[in-house]
Amino acid sequence: QVQLVESGGGLVQPGGSLRLSCAASGSILTINLMGWYRQAPGKQREFVAIILGSGSANYADSVKGRFTISRDNAKNTVYLQMDNLKPEDTAVYYCNALIVASTTKKVSQYWGQGTQVTVSS
Repeated sequence: QVQLVESGGGLVQPGGSLRLSCAASGSILTINLMGWYRQAPGKQREFVAIILGSGSANYADSVKGRFTISRDNAKNTVYLQMDNLKPEDTAVYYCNALIVASTTKKVSQYWGQGTQVTVSS
């Protein structure tokens, strides 16, 4: 069994910062990539950022230059540093990972439960 547990969401004023964390646990053999998606009310879930084990990262155009994704491979944890937050960043943020479980030896996609980020004055 593999789990992703997020933390770090909350309420912040425009221009402020938040740092999200997502820790993977369970029967993990390898984590191929980790990333973040978000879903605003009434909208589809959208890509935010991903990072490979090598450290190579990609970002959605809407967050480039404001968000930074990083990863601690020893802790199976991915972070999302969000700076200069805007009201349009308000959403539930979901952690995502492609993980090879030690029990199945197959790669599967896993999702966290989501953490609310609200940007409002």
